[in-house]
Amino acid sequence: MTPAAPSDGTGPQLRADAARNRARILAAARAAFRERGTAAPLDEIARRAGVNIATLYRRFPDGEALIRQVVIDGYTVLLRAAQTAVREASDGALPAIEHWLLGLVAEREMLVLPLIGGPVVNDAEALAIQRELGGLLDELLATARDQGAIRPDVTAADLTTTVALACRPLPHLDPATGQVLAERHVRVFLDGLRPGPDPISPLPSGPTLDEVLARVYADGPTPTPDNTTQR
Repeated sequence: MTPAAPSDGTGPQLRADAARNRARILAAARAAFRERGTAAPLDEIARRAGVNIATLYRRFPDGEALIRQVVIDGYTVLLRAAQTAVREASDGALPAIEHWLLGLVAEREMLVLPLIGGPVVNDAEALAIQRELGGLLDELLATARDQGAIRPDVTAADLTTTVALACRPLPHLDPATGQVLAERHVRVFLDGLRPGPDPISPLPSGPTLDEVLARVYADGPTPTPDNTTQR
């Protein structure tokens, strides 16, 4: 999935050719970051995108700006998928969770930085999306519990951890094989969500999603979502 190409910032939509260049740069950045990490040179990313380096710098003034946008795009994919799952949950929360997880596995190329590594982006917009995502997943799980569809001790952090693990590239495997194995992993996890016979083997104590975020940002000031556009 390639997100709609907004302007850089809050300005008007980009021209069609500029939007195509921006999308190519972001796709090339995701591929380079996946293969070489976020230290991948910007000139290599420009070459992969088929644009000159000046075009890249017009869209993204430095590597930090490019990394930030890749992260924001990934979190936005997660958020939109969660919004859809919450809407679908009234007809069956467990199928909605399944659709959310498998849909993200299919779009895992978009999630290269937020889920499989890279620097912590100390950015208000990124944190605001994470917090909104956490609220949606809590709502989704509450609906599932009300329907008796899942065991009572599953948390939003369990869902996001599963996405992160399932979307991580597997070394030495072709993408098609990786896709099949990731889908199998998700389906095993989904079976583990279902309520079992009493007594259910309890899950070990673990952090909430908010606590996970607090630990992620522990080494620096936690960004605040103030003045962030509401989604």
